[in-house]
Amino acid sequence: MRLILALMLGVPMAAHAETFLYVSMAPEQKIQIYRLNPGDGTLTASDAVAVDGTPGSLAVDPRKKYLLASLRSTSALASFSLDAATGKLKLISTVELPKGENAAFVGTDRTGRWLLSASYAAGKVVVHRIDDDGKIISPPVQTVTTAKTAHNIALSPDNRFVFVPHVEPNAVYQFRFDGETGRLTEAGKAPGGADKAGPRHLAFHPNGRFAFSSDETGLSITGYEFDPKNGLKPSQTLSTLPANYKKSGKDSTAEVKVHPSGKFVWVSNRGHDSLAGFAIDAASGKLTPLGQTPTEKTPRSVEIDPDGRYVFGAGEGNGKLIVYRVDTATGRLTPVHVVADGKSLTWVLAVKR
Repeated sequence: MRLILALMLGVPMAAHAETFLYVSMAPEQKIQIYRLNPGDGTLTASDAVAVDGTPGSLAVDPRKKYLLASLRSTSALASFSLDAATGKLKLISTVELPKGENAAFVGTDRTGRWLLSASYAAGKVVVHRIDDDGKIISPPVQTVTTAKTAHNIALSPDNRFVFVPHVEPNAVYQFRFDGETGRLTEAGKAPGGADKAGPRHLAFHPNGRFAFSSDETGLSITGYEFDPKNGLKPSQTLSTLPANYKKSGKDSTAEVKVHPSGKFVWVSNRGHDSLAGFAIDAASGKLTPLGQTPTEKTPRSVEIDPDGRYVFGAGEGNGKLIVYRVDTATGRLTPVHVVADGKSLTWVLAVKR
């Protein structure tokens, strides 16, 4: 009846939005695509695309038309068109980076016109233009040498700052960003929250006032206050591990993700193989520990359903992808589904179309 009435009145019907998960399977050299059932959190494998190299970091542009990928073993960057109805990918372009400059992270600016990548081994940040058809344009607009262990890129909410966490220098490198030209200008460094913290990844709070880093070597999370004029300032650092945990010497954190509501943030613990949860005070950005939830082996990548109902943990060490239901009142994670299709999962990205 609703469809008939809409047709009679000439009112366009909105397409049902679906959420797809894109998972980098490095040994298989493919990106696996899953369709999320929003009711129970189950995942159904819907398609896969073979890539020329081992896929790592994945990103989507703000319009959700294109998926960007780092192909680490071939030191390349690739772009794909993203079908809104099926979630399927089709290769648009591939560009090569200089040998040894494989990208640990790729992401676009907030306009989707620029692709930024960080090379961990080479210690460089590279900016490419993306044209209107999703093609990555080479040569790059700019290459900036920072220091080894450049691991991640985060854009400020106003698109005027680019932040690049570095583990060993224990600092977040700051750059002013020109959204018209794509060029970066150095703007100092924000220190890690504690001695030898080693910030790895950085995620902003939805209100734009706070950011949080996963501290790889410090086994901690650091909260930062964001000043639109000067950048980041660390304000709090807390352990991501239980107080009585006996460290193995192989422990490290990996990913950090903030819930869309801004109420919670999670950091993945490798070694302890858990997700450490924290409640976020909306006024001050201060963190309160919520404890650890067991997850798959070596949880390198973590993702959150854009609607905030589910969290996904990818096991790099066992090839399993686990789905948790989120209690949006308490931040509690309850496992509801596990898929095991690969040998090693290096990235998971959720896209709602």
